[in-house]
Amino acid sequence: MTTNQLVQQIKKKKSFLCIGLDVDLNKIPAHLLKEEDPIFAFNKAIIDATHHLCVAYKPNTAFYEAYGLKGWKSLEKTIHYLNEKHPEIFTIADAKRGDIGNTSTMYAKAFFDDLAFDSVTVAPYMGKDSVEPFLAFENKHTILLALTSNQGAFDFQTKKVDGKELYKHVLETSKTWEHSENLMYVVGATKAEYLADIRQIIPDRFLLVPGVGAQGGNLQDVCKYGMNHQVGLLINSSRGIIYVSKEADFAKAAAMKAKQLQEEMAIELNRL
Repeated sequence: MTTNQLVQQIKKKKSFLCIGLDVDLNKIPAHLLKEEDPIFAFNKAIIDATHHLCVAYKPNTAFYEAYGLKGWKSLEKTIHYLNEKHPEIFTIADAKRGDIGNTSTMYAKAFFDDLAFDSVTVAPYMGKDSVEPFLAFENKHTILLALTSNQGAFDFQTKKVDGKELYKHVLETSKTWEHSENLMYVVGATKAEYLADIRQIIPDRFLLVPGVGAQGGNLQDVCKYGMNHQVGLLINSSRGIIYVSKEADFAKAAAMKAKQLQEEMAIELNRL
């Protein structure tokens, strides 16, 4: 999927919502545990109820890998269902990969060729030769961890190196890599006050922003400091949507929560 196609979906749906499919069998409705594939059954119900309200889905691969081969099969079925039924939806493999070049190439093939995701999250710590293999894939996007919303982000990301925060070095250096036009970036919603500086460095790139909702991030602040002329934001909510209810109406309840966020986003889009 190209960036322009993503922007068109945002305009059409009046939404820049990304829904995280982080499936924990301890949290899904009990009746689904009787299904042959409870994880896929849960995901399918959520997708069927919310696809018209969001522009992206983001399965965190750890929630599938934890269940071994069965979990990976559930992930495979989920992405195939999305690509078949809703090819206009932007898909994100939240895998946070990053390794030496030939290993990164294999990771990229796994997510881009085999599973056919549109994008994958990647850690930048090993630098250029660990990220460029992902960037080489046409019409695929690499979402680089830049400034995350967890407490440990302050251990390294905001430390100053040569008078400048490390995350700013990451942003500036990544722009010099081959096919850097295929980069997007993760910036946590709880770091909204940093977005103005970030936009000075990467004014035109899309930002994947987790942390709105359950983690306390504020949508309006993120939009105020992070939105650009093409919107440039994908706001992710995971457990704040998918686990609103554990009853039989869980998918309907998730859709109601997603609709609330979509309506808030429509207001912000009208200000552009």
